[in-house]
Amino acid sequence: MVGIVSYGAYIPIYRLGREEIGRVWGTGGGKGEKAVANCDEDSLTMGVEAAVDCLQGIDRKSVDGLYFASTTPPYREKQSASIIRAVLDLNPDIITADFTDSLRAGTSALRAAIDAVKARSAEKVLVVTADCRLPAPNSEFEAIFGDGASAFLIGNSEVFLNIEGSYTTSSEFIDVWRRENDPYPRTWEDRFISTHGYLEIVEKATLTMMKKHHLSPKDFTKTIFPAPDARSHSTMARRLGFDYQNQVRDPMFDKIGHTGAAFGLMMLAAAIEESKAGEKILFSNYGDGCDCYIFQVANHIEKLTKRRGIRNNLSSKMHLSNYGKYLRFRNLIEWEPDRRPAEYSSLTTLWRDRKQILALIGHKCKNCGKVQIDFPIQRVCSWCQSKDEFDEVRLSDKKGTLFSFSMDERTRDLDLPCVTAVVDIEEGARLVTVMTDRDPQALQVGMPVEFTFRKLHEGQGICNYFWKCRPVRV
Repeated sequence: MVGIVSYGAYIPIYRLGREEIGRVWGTGGGKGEKAVANCDEDSLTMGVEAAVDCLQGIDRKSVDGLYFASTTPPYREKQSASIIRAVLDLNPDIITADFTDSLRAGTSALRAAIDAVKARSAEKVLVVTADCRLPAPNSEFEAIFGDGASAFLIGNSEVFLNIEGSYTTSSEFIDVWRRENDPYPRTWEDRFISTHGYLEIVEKATLTMMKKHHLSPKDFTKTIFPAPDARSHSTMARRLGFDYQNQVRDPMFDKIGHTGAAFGLMMLAAAIEESKAGEKILFSNYGDGCDCYIFQVANHIEKLTKRRGIRNNLSSKMHLSNYGKYLRFRNLIEWEPDRRPAEYSSLTTLWRDRKQILALIGHKCKNCGKVQIDFPIQRVCSWCQSKDEFDEVRLSDKKGTLFSFSMDERTRDLDLPCVTAVVDIEEGARLVTVMTDRDPQALQVGMPVEFTFRKLHEGQGICNYFWKCRPVRV
């Protein structure tokens, strides 16, 4: 049976308290906090994080499809899925596709992956969904929107979450939208869009699916239906007849916020972490219609290796010290012109060193066994001087040790100080890179670090990415 083989999730380490938002604008920002992507993160880098989590214990060469879903891809005309494929070091001859322009993009990609596996055009398809939506300052959305990502591997063997039924409906109803040149999402009067949009569409689709499969609320252990806000969420549970305390999955509004196209599938990932074999899960995802699924938890869930998932990402966090830092991360006000030359990008360099830059591929000498990473790649071993005797080795999923570091308070980095780190990788190579997601006061030589794919800068309209290091997250 076709179903979910593996899952992963990612939540940025930074949180912004809603009381800080209220303090700045003089109105109630609400309770709790929301997840905020670092200044070097976007939907693509967060998607990579979730995908890496999902692929733990999976042979990456067995994946023959990758679908990326987001309403905020880094490029409007350039496929993000193909970049993620290269970063994950997957085979180049797999199916790649982007799904966008709807909060239902994640489950649209999920359905496409299921259909591909059923049709035997692919055996394992990785579905990655992430969003980093930009709310207008002092708007209703500012307190609601959060950032995050999830990933699911669809296959027909070693399935731990069987798909027992589904139902889809589309709708032309306009509630939240963003045109080509709009920096922020727009919306209409909340009672109208809630009554005739979310509540009406999700209720009808969910009841239709349950009737189709001769099921009632009592047949489900858990239910998941992402909502625009907490009030709509509780109203939907009541209208569908579910026990809000015992059956309905917490939407995590007070912990993460609404993460756009990734929201529903992040809730599914959180539900999986609490599930046991034999349980039945109802999942309804809203956005320009509704995608509904019935999942059955299989015995194979007990064989899943431990993942960072939602729970561990939630417990690993740092708070933004003030609202001004959030403004700088999101470039939400006009700043003093930069006194330094603009960043420069070279597509020829990016192409020449693409394996090292995107997948962090090092080279192991066949003669002496030493591993090194060079930009550009060298033909002669630095240790034994043998020539053209190398095997490729992926270093991005290896841990490392902080050998040395320095701090710069005068660079153009948005999260000062800029920490330059020398890392000894467990495979033996040494790499000079930048450290992110760190507390400068807590850094120590010899501390364990891990690699994370991040955005370096934008030069000439090109998003430049590379692997940075960070203290190992719990």
